[in-house]
Amino acid sequence: MARIDQKTFYQNNYDTFGISACGVAWDSEQTQKRRFSVITSCLGDVKNDTLVDAGCGFGDFYLYLKEKNNLPKTYTGMDLCEPMVKEAQVRTDCQIVQRDILRQPIPVADWYVASGSMNLLTRIETSLFIQRCFAKSRKGFIFNLLQGKEREGTYNYWLPHEIIKLCRPLSAKIQIKEGYMDGDFTVVLLP
Repeated sequence: MARIDQKTFYQNNYDTFGISACGVAWDSEQTQKRRFSVITSCLGDVKNDTLVDAGCGFGDFYLYLKEKNNLPKTYTGMDLCEPMVKEAQVRTDCQIVQRDILRQPIPVADWYVASGSMNLLTRIETSLFIQRCFAKSRKGFIFNLLQGKEREGTYNYWLPHEIIKLCRPLSAKIQIKEGYMDGDFTVVLLP
């Protein structure tokens, strides 16, 4: 079970902050785009690839890729929160589906990305989320996490060495990207 009810958490953020970076629980659009920049630098050119955005929120990552002229051949967004799914459908004109990534079937794609999608999960759920997305990715799974020692509260924190240990059984090439923002790191899993 998640630390808190994710649907309620994101619905409250949406009701309070609307369609914004704060609406998906980021501090600002600037920090959200910094995370997107790191993910995009790890992806490279995706124009001939399929991509699934696991926990797509309002479709902001798609809009970021569009701004950078690096749209994938096919983009699919998945999110748990119905109002975010509906808004992402309008904003991206792509296939956006309401999906519980931990419990429902997910599609195969070249790439999976997740920005902030695991921040409310427990340790066990984070492990399952990573396993499921990586298993469905042909070229790799790129995600970010909040960096810090695990503690009680709303958010899920990890240290890079803990994620490396967690991902070793996946037989993936593991890369860690740090230093772009305090309290955050990005993980690249390649087959």
